[in-house]
Amino acid sequence: MKRILVYGVTGAGKSTLAARIGERLDIPYHSIDDLMWEPGWVEVPDEIQRDRIREVCAADTWVIDAAYQKWAEIVLPRVDLIVGLDMPRHVSYGRLVRRSLTRLVRRTEICNGNRESFRNLFLDRDSLLYFHFRSWGRKRARMRRWQADPDFPETILMRSPREARDWLASL
Repeated sequence: MKRILVYGVTGAGKSTLAARIGERLDIPYHSIDDLMWEPGWVEVPDEIQRDRIREVCAADTWVIDAAYQKWAEIVLPRVDLIVGLDMPRHVSYGRLVRRSLTRLVRRTEICNGNRESFRNLFLDRDSLLYFHFRSWGRKRARMRRWQADPDFPETILMRSPREARDWLASL
């Protein structure tokens, strides 16, 4: 396991688990949000995103915490292991709400100095809280297809926080 993708719905715990895997295995962890967002919540243009992902994936070892479909074909041929966080909706949504509200209240900087705001959490059409509902079924189905496909890289699914903690401890 030298190149690991942690995949799941928004709020499932991808970034936390990916960072811990990187620490545990002494593999560089790359936060996808840091590569995709500039200050002021300016989204990096698609071609620059693709260049950044190519650079990360060209390395011999890495852990990343997402695979956007617009550049997944760069990541998937290079990955050794996919860790899918296939959590029930109430778990991932609960985590997302708690995390977002904590960041909002504490004014926590995330991805290149950006911060959560009331507007981007609750009022924007692109809100993470709304996005979770729009993407949950699609991402969950994708992980399950990957696991079922014998031609795909090894894919393990974690269906509870305890399962993910136990697996991490076993590394």
